[in-house]
Amino acid sequence: MTIEAAVGLAVLALVLAACLAGIACLLAQLRCADAAREAARLAARGDDSSAAQAVSALAPSGAQWSVESGEVVTVTVTVAPAGGLLPGVVISASAAAAREASGRPP
Repeated sequence: MTIEAAVGLAVLALVLAACLAGIACLLAQLRCADAAREAARLAARGDDSSAAQAVSALAPSGAQWSVESGEVVTVTVTVAPAGGLLPGVVISASAAAAREASGRPP
């Protein structure tokens, strides 16, 4: 095996690892967005315990979330690091939902 082939294989392995880390980040972003959207919808209805369950079920492990209330409920889900190969990457997604009126209309 020549030195060029050895270097080529090492570069190929590095590119493959970077691609896999990128895919892991993409999947974490999608899971954070899904969790934030579902939690915002539930929190807007006033169901905070179900919102917490939705984040724990949908978000990647180790994710943290925060809620900002007002006329519009905004939920932010953050996970860091997003994969073992990219330790400095922080994945975050936010979703907002209009607060629903409590009680039923007459």
